[in-house]
Amino acid sequence: MPGFIQVVYYYFFSSQVRRSVVYGDEPRNRLDLYIPTSTTGLKPVVAFVTGGAWIIGYKGWGALLGRRLAERGIIVACIDYRNFPQGTIGDMVEDVSQGISFVCNNISSYGGDPNRIYLVGQSAGAHIAACALLNQAIRECGEGDTSSWSVSQIKAYFGISGGYNLLNLVDHFHRRGLYRSIFLSIMEGEKSLQKFSPQVMIKESSARSAVPLLPHIILFHGTSDHSIPPAESQAFVDALQQHGAKADLFLYEGKTHTDLFLQDPLRGGRDKMLEEIASVIHSEDLDKSADHMVVPAARRLVPEFMLKLAGRVSPF
Repeated sequence: MPGFIQVVYYYFFSSQVRRSVVYGDEPRNRLDLYIPTSTTGLKPVVAFVTGGAWIIGYKGWGALLGRRLAERGIIVACIDYRNFPQGTIGDMVEDVSQGISFVCNNISSYGGDPNRIYLVGQSAGAHIAACALLNQAIRECGEGDTSSWSVSQIKAYFGISGGYNLLNLVDHFHRRGLYRSIFLSIMEGEKSLQKFSPQVMIKESSARSAVPLLPHIILFHGTSDHSIPPAESQAFVDALQQHGAKADLFLYEGKTHTDLFLQDPLRGGRDKMLEEIASVIHSEDLDKSADHMVVPAARRLVPEFMLKLAGRVSPF
């Protein structure tokens, strides 16, 4: 609670946060924007899709990531989407695609650079974002694509602790408490598992021509992740590389499903994954002396014993 209270206060009262910007017609079609304090020049942009087991996802979960990246001169748009039972996986992918479209077409109004947009997803959000990206690439290879954004506008995709082959995860999730009947309802039935498994989709002939359109894909996973095994990210990277895509994997020894996204930022100090994301985003900056290059280490928000206790009781 001590750390969360500080994050919640920042989320509701900071002038850097613009909450619930409307991007579509559905009630959950909202996104939060985290704006850097510096107003000089156009800023690189992250479109972020949070996790939540496809059931409890909420844009506010991205407040800590938004804050940390905004401190590094990056605008962050945390995209909300319909959760189950408000919607099923097709609705979630549609919402996220619409949110990405809004960012691509409107972020310049908020000081963002439309030519430097990056897509980040965490857990279930990594899966949904990957589906949206691959679906868009497949549409662009077909005829009559009328969508309002292009895969070419996304400079890179970062997937944090994601699952990309649902066929391998049904029984695993059932043992972890996300029961098979519920999971299949979320995923629109067993026959749809393949359709919403990016690792499987890229191997199909219909997607072969779409793979070269994909941006650089960078995946992060903890080796002690029991919610979604790190083998998921490894297998997806292997499949991408086999089909000619540029893909890399960073494994973090001993890190759990929530460490990379929650506990490590709350610990303060230097955050390896966050620094890796920021370094990729800023690698094309012409001004290497900009403020983001000398961001001081974040201060600790929660004592270590509390983080360890939370890790023991967390269902993830």
